[in-house]
Amino acid sequence: MSTADDPALVERRLAGLLSLVIPAHNEEANLPRVLGAALPVLRQLADGFEVVLVDDGSHDGTVRVSREAMGPDQERLVVVSHSHKSGYGITVADGLRAARGDWVAFIDGDGQFDPRDLRLLASRAAEADMVTGWRIHRADPWHRSVVSNTFNVLVTLLYGIHYRDVDCGFKLMRRSVLDMASPIRARSALLNTELYYKCRRSGLRVVQVGLTHHPRLAGVRSGGRLLPILRAVRELVRLRLELGRSWQPPGAPSS
Repeated sequence: MSTADDPALVERRLAGLLSLVIPAHNEEANLPRVLGAALPVLRQLADGFEVVLVDDGSHDGTVRVSREAMGPDQERLVVVSHSHKSGYGITVADGLRAARGDWVAFIDGDGQFDPRDLRLLASRAAEADMVTGWRIHRADPWHRSVVSNTFNVLVTLLYGIHYRDVDCGFKLMRRSVLDMASPIRARSALLNTELYYKCRRSGLRVVQVGLTHHPRLAGVRSGGRLLPILRAVRELVRLRLELGRSWQPPGAPSS
């Protein structure tokens, strides 16, 4: 059961166009379910919507099944294709750049988040510039939780920001957040850290909502391997140094 099925949840309609960005690599088995759950919510939540699918070098039917799952809303599907696998951060960032919405959300394409929980994020939109999820219980092997917890501690120490589950891949933001954060420099899951850091430094409002995290039912889990983890730690330091040297919040006096 989705946490958004709570009958006490107040429906909040978002003004303007809502873009839902979905990064995907070989998610043929999961995307029909993800899109099937997402479309009714998108119709309810916004004046208009689009789905931006970023196909990260898939060699299965990821794009084909997505077009089929959109049904009569196929014209609302925007496909961004990578010729080879480029990684999570680049994939999400390409989707955010392609999104045209007044509101932009992104959700992982593996089905571990329920798209109906977008209602939970939208219910807090009036009080925030960015509404982000955090996983109440992570439905992953124990070692991934250890890696995630260690990562969050390092983010707190290096970036001075205090948020739960920074790399949770389900967020909703106003267009103003993307305008402020562009260009996004991270090339990995540190994209999430960069968004939090820039929001905090710019004085934008961030609200977090606890979400149910579901086991992966199909496909192959990515991430959690040693070399990518070591690269992420290295980039964590590199990105912090780069932002400290060359990025200032909009309107801040030049040094």
